[in-house]
Amino acid sequence: MVQPSSANGGEQATGPRPIEIALLISVFVVAACGLLYELAAGALASYVLGDSVLQFSTIIGTYLFAMGVGSWLSRYFERQLPAHFLRIELLVALVGGLLPATLFLANAYTPGAFRFLLYGMVLMVGTLVGLEIPLVMRILKRNVALKDLVSQVLTFDYLGALAVSMAFPLLLVPHLGLIRTGLLFGVMNAAVALWAVWLFRHELRRLKAHLAACVMVLGILLAALAGAEHITSFAEDKFYQDRIVFTSASPYQRIVVTQGRAGHRLYLNGNLQFSQSDEYRYHEALVHPAMAAHGAPKRVAVLGGGDGMAVREVLKYPSVESVTLVELDPAMTQIFSQNPALARLNDHALQDPKVKIVNTDAFGWLQQGADTFDVIVVDFPDPTNFSIGKLYTNSFYALLDKRLAASGYAVVQTTSPLVARQSFWTVVQTMESVGLQTAPYHAHVPSFGEWGYVVASRRPWRMPETLPDGLRFLSRPSLPLLFDFPLDMARVPAEVNRLSNQALVHTYEREWGKVVAH
Repeated sequence: MVQPSSANGGEQATGPRPIEIALLISVFVVAACGLLYELAAGALASYVLGDSVLQFSTIIGTYLFAMGVGSWLSRYFERQLPAHFLRIELLVALVGGLLPATLFLANAYTPGAFRFLLYGMVLMVGTLVGLEIPLVMRILKRNVALKDLVSQVLTFDYLGALAVSMAFPLLLVPHLGLIRTGLLFGVMNAAVALWAVWLFRHELRRLKAHLAACVMVLGILLAALAGAEHITSFAEDKFYQDRIVFTSASPYQRIVVTQGRAGHRLYLNGNLQFSQSDEYRYHEALVHPAMAAHGAPKRVAVLGGGDGMAVREVLKYPSVESVTLVELDPAMTQIFSQNPALARLNDHALQDPKVKIVNTDAFGWLQQGADTFDVIVVDFPDPTNFSIGKLYTNSFYALLDKRLAASGYAVVQTTSPLVARQSFWTVVQTMESVGLQTAPYHAHVPSFGEWGYVVASRRPWRMPETLPDGLRFLSRPSLPLLFDFPLDMARVPAEVNRLSNQALVHTYEREWGKVVAH
């Protein structure tokens, strides 16, 4: 062992030894696992609590604070550093690896405790990870020069973080899901601990006890990994009530389809998107006031609506020559075009030769193209976060206006004017701010309650003379009633939703939060 030099207070470096290389690899794994647990917590928080920007910001802030606490506490670990490192590594493996599964189960069985458990586990994992790195550095300090020590540890730390930040959305979540991903990285943490037992076997006082602890933690995590599918089903069956017939975790969202007495239901990130029993009310109200008012639309674009229900309604018009469906998530269009049971719900509309599917961001698609359309149907999810909120801004509607033909109509689903009255009229005000004339209306959809829509164009909307045959909800005599707003849904003053303020997201969360709270 090389002794410190009194001249410079550092250490004279020799060539790297196997133990040093092993510890630096451990730093890489530790950093990767720590960031993975942070990302998993942020993703779960955004799924359950909404507003992804807020959730990721608070999770990251809490995690970094906890790491600082852990680093400060590391000063009190003076002796038996390898043994302390082993114990901490096993705790990180257990708590971090089980974090997604625990939070999934908590959301299903004790939703009131979810937030407390979320931040409690993030604090615990962050503190433990904050302890790890200083301990590794102090172990390495015995053999590595200080300047090399800092550079090497930080290099491997950042490389581990980079690897996970790229793999998490592109590979891990889409192919493994959050529960399996968390458990896999927990196993990696436990493997590092087992490796450390062998590396420091001559320094550990209770070698067999440490070995037994490693085997026990590995056994728990591997058993949970083997039963991950059962854990997921157990939690989701409780949460969704009905039998789950399809699940998928794409880079953009978690897709769940259930089947019960009301038929199939689609959930995106836990939020109901449609129920087979009454989806016809929603989609007929969304599509036909604009399509029928145009008279003979030939070119139609549908933005969002990857389930194909809106496309199904559009295709009821013989004049339609082409339909362009712009859906961000290819998993959605794939499921609803290839799964036989789900494809029947949209009458196999996504396989119609008139339909062209474009899997891309609608904002960018509007910016890059120049084609115009007779009708544009906008069927986005509600503005629960800033990434969706940008699709309800004046910037988006200005782009939408440019892609409308001179006599074209756009129609936008616009949340509930009863529950989220301010949010609804904010969308109307935002569309009018770019020069569009609006015709707001609403319809009752039992699964959602009173739901709102807005038709917009450069010309006033006119009442259509006819509607397609075979509709189950809309009729020519009842259509004018949709445009009448009672006092409790009447227009209120609202500000314009801009990219720079995203006022709608805050308003929406406040109004719907009151409903969830009760």
